[in-house]
Amino acid sequence: MYPFGMSLSATPLEETFGAILDKVPRLRNRVGISELSGGLTNRNLKVLTADSAYVARISSNESNLLSIDRACEYQNSIIAAEAGVGAPVYDYLPSDGLLVIGFLPGRTYESVDVGNNITRIAESVKKLHQAPPFVRDFDMFEVQKNYLSIVKDRGFRIPDNYEDFQIFRDELFGAFSATHDGTVPCNNDLLPANFIDDGTKIWLIDYEYSGNNDACFELGNIWSESGLPIESLQKLVTAYYGEDRPDKFARAWLFSVLAKYGWTLWASIQDGISELDFDFWSWGMKKYADVQNDFGSQFYKTQIANL
Repeated sequence: MYPFGMSLSATPLEETFGAILDKVPRLRNRVGISELSGGLTNRNLKVLTADSAYVARISSNESNLLSIDRACEYQNSIIAAEAGVGAPVYDYLPSDGLLVIGFLPGRTYESVDVGNNITRIAESVKKLHQAPPFVRDFDMFEVQKNYLSIVKDRGFRIPDNYEDFQIFRDELFGAFSATHDGTVPCNNDLLPANFIDDGTKIWLIDYEYSGNNDACFELGNIWSESGLPIESLQKLVTAYYGEDRPDKFARAWLFSVLAKYGWTLWASIQDGISELDFDFWSWGMKKYADVQNDFGSQFYKTQIANL
């Protein structure tokens, strides 16, 4: 597993994280560690023992700035696991920011895979949404408001004219409030990489932002984060509800715009605090470019009318 002459204890990952991993009895007799790709708010390690494989999720102390509550992540991960769509949860060490879950063998999705498996994704998402309530709520209106305060208070970079679009954010708040019909337990961050396909079913992973939310936020965010054509959102909404629902399509699309507006500031905060080698600013500016095109467009006006 390791180059000739190199012991497990001498690897960089072992030197960095070995002391933390040793605090979990089941991980002490590990035979290998490797880093998993994709984590933008934590480090994800695959830890092998003689008879099993685990994922150790190690987070920083700055998570609270991103509206991440690690205790809620832990508790909601258990609920998702018991619902049959999340990985099993084994250990949680809050003082070390360590969550240990089972490693799910399977294929990690890319955007094209999301587009090719929409009906199956809808089945897994519905299964999560039918689980018992999560231990907190997730409201992008509140999250975006909090992000904006953090960005301004800490002097982080903010996109040009960002607050000019608050009028549309407020319009959406009124429109959604008038047509609200309840919340369900949502992941709220189903990027393509958070789908794991084992060939039989699609697992949903990473519950950092999990909370009770409007089901249409989940659907719109899935579509938006995958960068799929608008027809794919229609297919996803129809598969989820079992029939053509123009009102839910409108709601999902409008939530996708709100999500991009909020995640833009997530990127601003990450640009200011993250030590990861990732261009968060450019990532956020792509979302903001979409927001500027979407808010106030004729399509936007049509979907507001369809709610």
